[in-house]
Parts: sequence; structure tokens; C-alpha cells
Amino acid sequence: MDYVSPKEVAGNMMQAALNKSALPVKDLLIRGCLSGALLAISVTLAYAAVTQTKIPITGALVFPVGFVIIALLGLELVTGSFALVPLAYLEKKISASTMLKNLWWVFLGNLTGSVLYGVLYWVATSAMSPVAAPGSIEQMIVSVAEKKTTGYAQNGAAGLLSAFVKAILCNWMVCMGVVMAMTSKSTIGKILAAGIPIFIFFALGYEHAVVNMFVIPTGILFGAKVSLADWWLYNQLIVTAGNIIGGLLFTGMAIYYTYGKQSDNPVAGLQKAA
Repeated sequence: MDYVSPKEVAGNMMQAALNKSALPVKDLLIRGCLSGALLAISVTLAYAAVTQTKIPITGALVFPVGFVIIALLGLELVTGSFALVPLAYLEKKISASTMLKNLWWVFLGNLTGSVLYGVLYWVATSAMSPVAAPGSIEQMIVSVAEKKTTGYAQNGAAGLLSAFVKAILCNWMVCMGVVMAMTSKSTIGKILAAGIPIFIFFALGYEHAVVNMFVIPTGILFGAKVSLADWWLYNQLIVTAGNIIGGLLFTGMAIYYTYGKQSDNPVAGLQKAA
């Protein structure tokens, strides 16, 4: 059958964590760069859909394509790793240094790929019309970059708390997409299962660390009134922390510790308890 049971998925989650932890730095960086760029391309596509149709939900409908490619190719997205790699550490299968090294290099790869695509997109757009006003997609990038940074800062602690909670909610769904992709053995099944939670997070406007690695610096390139300090202090660091909590607590640990620790014979377990 195409369907993979939750108990099997839990085992696959741990195996994926161990496989990720064993990757050399070269592979973490290459796969991380590709993931960052693919997600950035998806954001551009989503903004194109919104600006062309004037219907916000259309952006969420097309945005999952990048994540699906990442999932199918087995690339490295740090937000997904937040749900998996720490599990291997919690189960004492890898060391803390191995976990931190893995997450750091994937984070750096995602950042590099996201910013690189942003620079290439900026060059491509500016080269066509160096003195003209930014187009509708670029204007949306600028607007979103400002909203995600100085927009939060203007509301003080309440704004930063909002960013943090949106980040928790976001990676709950993103990591659910990672796990849902494991519920199917077919390509079409993986596409549909992985895409649904990603559609949810983007449609609801939650905060994703890797998406912001593209949107905010690219917005700065296009003239957003945002500094590098604004980017990191009012968004990137806060959102990354929220993504860690949301992905690990609400998806990684929740799924693994209810199914991964489940008895192979629940009835026997009940009889033993009685």
C-alpha cells in the first residue's frame, strides 16, 4: 500500500534525523543553499500570483511548490531539521555538538541560498529598468520586509511577542509538512501530503525563518527602510527561536513520543497494565 502508518513514520523520523546528522559539511551547505533558493523562488512566485490576481489566497496555493521540490529531492531546510535532528540528541543517539553543527551549517546554507537568489533577482529586475520604479512584486517585497521588521518594532514588546508566536505556529505546520511527506511512498502522495500544511502556514501569514532570509534582505535591496540590525533583532533571531519551539515541541516530539514509543502490541500492553 502507498500509505505509511504513523508508527512507521515515527521510525522514519528518527532515521531521517540520523541520516541528516551524518552528512558532511559540504553536503549540508550545498543542500541548504538549494533549499534557501528554492523557497525564495516560491515566495517570488507566490507574490506574483497575489499581485496579478489581487487575491491573497492564490499565493498560498502556489507557494508549496518549492517545499515539495525540497522534500522530494531530500534537500536540507533548517526549519524542518528543527523537528528531527534534536530528537536524535534527546534519544542520546548523537551528541549535542553534532546536533548544533548540523543545524548551524544548514542555517548558513539556507541563508546563503536565500540571499544569493535575492541578489540575482534584484540584478535581473534592476538591469531591465535601472531607473524605473519597482514593479508590483518588488513593491510587495518591500512592503512585507518593512512589516516583518519595523512593523513589529513599532508595537514594542507586543509586536515582538506576535512575531515569536507566529513563528511557533508557522513551524508547527512546516514540520507537519516534513512528517506528512513520510506518510506516502508515491511521488504524488508525497506532493499532496507535504503541500497541505505549507499552504496553511503561508495562507495565515505566519513567520518562517528561511522565507524571511529572502524577503527582508531583498526588500532592503529594493529600498525598504530596514537596516541589517532591524532584520536580525526584530525578526530573524526571534523567528528562528519560535520556529525551533514550534517544530520540535508541537511536531517532532509530539509525533515521535506518541507513535515512536508506542508498543507493537497495544492490547498486550493494556493487559500487562491491568
